[in-house]
Amino acid sequence: MAKKLDKNAERVNRIYQHSKTDNRVQWEYINQKGCDFANDNQLTYDEKVALEEQGMPTFTINRILPVVEMLNYYATASNPRWQAVGVEGSDIDVATVYSDIADYIWNNSAGDTLLSNAINDAVTKSLGYLLITVDPDADRGMGEVVIKQPDPFDVFIDNKSRDILFRDAAYILIRKILPKGHLIQQFPDSKRKIMAASSNTNSYENYSEKAADIDQHDFQYKEMNGNNSMYSEEENELVEFFEMYEKEKIPYVNVFYKVPPDKKVIANIKEQAAKQTEDMRAEMMVAMKEKQLQMTQAVEQGKMLPERMQLELKKEMEMMENQLKSFAIEIENKLQEEASKVENDVVSKKEFTVLMKDTLFKSRVVDSINFHENRIRLCCIVGDKTLYMKYLPLQEYPIIPFHYKWTGTPFPMSAVSPLIGKQREMNKAHQLMIHNASLGSSLRWMYEEGSIDTDYWEKYSSAPGALLPKRQGYDPPTPVQPFQLNNAFFGLVNQGKADMEYLAGIYSSMQGDTGSTADMPYRGMLAMDEYGTRRIKYWLKNCIEPALKQVGEIVKQYSQAVYTAHKVFRIVQPNAITEERTVEINVPIYNDFGEAIGKWRDYPSAKFDVKIISGSTLPVNRWAYLEELKQLMNLGVVDDIAVLAETDIRNKEKIIKRKSLYAQLKNQVASLEEELKKEKGSNETLERQVIQSGIKNKVMQGDVELSKQLHDSKSNILKEELETKAQQKHLRKIIDSENKMAKEKVNNKINNLQKNNI
Repeated sequence: MAKKLDKNAERVNRIYQHSKTDNRVQWEYINQKGCDFANDNQLTYDEKVALEEQGMPTFTINRILPVVEMLNYYATASNPRWQAVGVEGSDIDVATVYSDIADYIWNNSAGDTLLSNAINDAVTKSLGYLLITVDPDADRGMGEVVIKQPDPFDVFIDNKSRDILFRDAAYILIRKILPKGHLIQQFPDSKRKIMAASSNTNSYENYSEKAADIDQHDFQYKEMNGNNSMYSEEENELVEFFEMYEKEKIPYVNVFYKVPPDKKVIANIKEQAAKQTEDMRAEMMVAMKEKQLQMTQAVEQGKMLPERMQLELKKEMEMMENQLKSFAIEIENKLQEEASKVENDVVSKKEFTVLMKDTLFKSRVVDSINFHENRIRLCCIVGDKTLYMKYLPLQEYPIIPFHYKWTGTPFPMSAVSPLIGKQREMNKAHQLMIHNASLGSSLRWMYEEGSIDTDYWEKYSSAPGALLPKRQGYDPPTPVQPFQLNNAFFGLVNQGKADMEYLAGIYSSMQGDTGSTADMPYRGMLAMDEYGTRRIKYWLKNCIEPALKQVGEIVKQYSQAVYTAHKVFRIVQPNAITEERTVEINVPIYNDFGEAIGKWRDYPSAKFDVKIISGSTLPVNRWAYLEELKQLMNLGVVDDIAVLAETDIRNKEKIIKRKSLYAQLKNQVASLEEELKKEKGSNETLERQVIQSGIKNKVMQGDVELSKQLHDSKSNILKEELETKAQQKHLRKIIDSENKMAKEKVNNKINNLQKNNI
């Protein structure tokens, strides 16, 4: 007889029983069938037995599994990426860190594998889940945010929920059947309570196609009860384990209160103010004396009246006093601001009531605003006992659903369900074709009893060239030929394949079948791939990406509550130039006295919004992407290192380092060549200057020589001129003397003739 449940356990069990509606049972049955068909478990036990009795094959050709694999591939080809936007300017730096923290949590939890499993559940079971939780023992008790993936058949949702993410659900319940030893491993501090708990049910629902097969029924629990179990007999006892998540409106108060001034800060402000005042006064007095001296000199020179001097000095004194008063008022305001600083904090209503009983705190309260905020309450039940109950630092459920086809209820439709009928049809068709071919290749005989030796005929009837005797007086055996299948029957198989591709939206070309794209150009194949994936993109945009955005939001809320201390994250980035880097948060800031006065990248108090980068999980055509990068490189938008970083070449980090070193050396060589060109240019300039200087010197020398020559020439000309003049003078004297002598001769002759005539 089961023990009486405590109040919490009784309430959780009542809610669980209420959630097991007919719709829930039907949904589980349909989607378990879809899961079985995807896993090649397509024949019931009775169907298999009936086929074997008829001598027909029992194999199946699984056309559903490729569809599941392709849908899974398109939805999880790349890891999701989140982006955070800071609400205030001070939050921008922290917001940029969130993407790194989300990547760290995702990689630390093997998120790509968990997401793949969740998407596979969505495709086969219509619904998959990711669960965000905290491992309190990780990082030496500091805690780590982790992601898990529960089985969708273990999750029970409020039947009245109509939100695609179940945010309006009154509860979300996870039920598991586990050995006590397994729970003790998870909760070692609660061993006594777990061992004392007793289960209240022996019902383990299984809606598999092979549920009728006793050997297959509840096989997952048989292994736990086997002789090879790692647990003791008591620890091996199975017990129900419930995790109940509920939303509860918690009353909170936003309290605005005066912060008492820090004596050290006040003393520091006064000390700095006194020093600044003294320095300001001294500077002003020096400036006043300088101006007075200038005015005195102006009065002495008669440029200013003494009355004007007195008036200007009075104005300067008043201005100085006003400046000092303004500075004093500024300091006073600063002190008052420090003394009347108001901060706000959010506390629960109960905490606020307790705080207000403190007279000192009450006197400092400026204002208070009452409001309600959602909090997630988690209640864990083991059998008939409450293991623990606590409030999570979350406003939304940490269980995020991934639908395939949302129906507006907690019971969506899978991608496999519409394909089951066609899969049965194709299985039957192939079984009949193989059976007909088998009958046609293995002759059957109709014979008259006693006409043949049946053993001999069974042994040799199919041997080539065999002679088959019959007894006299009997008709010979007649071969029985099977009816030939109608040609339309074979077309039915091909049509069934095409119908399955149409229903699933996964065509043969998307699976690498080159038959339809053999003669198609490259751009045409890319366009066909784009058109063929529109249905998948619609599914991703409307079902998967909202769920991933919610994952990012829950990770944000949990991480801000857990990562409150100084922490360094190691981020793995395989497609980057540097495969590893570190990110720090909550870095303490110290004053000159070694006291912590704040935090750099204060992660818990930062306010930012989270969004999923659309299409981040979609596959990328590597060749098309690299071709695009090459074109951008040719345009000069990116360099070859950026292109190399996006490739999958082994040891690309070393290659990039070598290329970077080569680029550095090349730049150095180019710089040296540039310097050499400059030096060469300088040398050429100097040479030209030297040549020009030489020319100038030669010109100057030429000018000097020319001047000398001109001077010498002038001297020679003058000398020659003087000599010429002397010679001319001498010649004139000679000529004059000769003329005088000739004149005298003539006169003498005239005188002689006159004398003779007389």
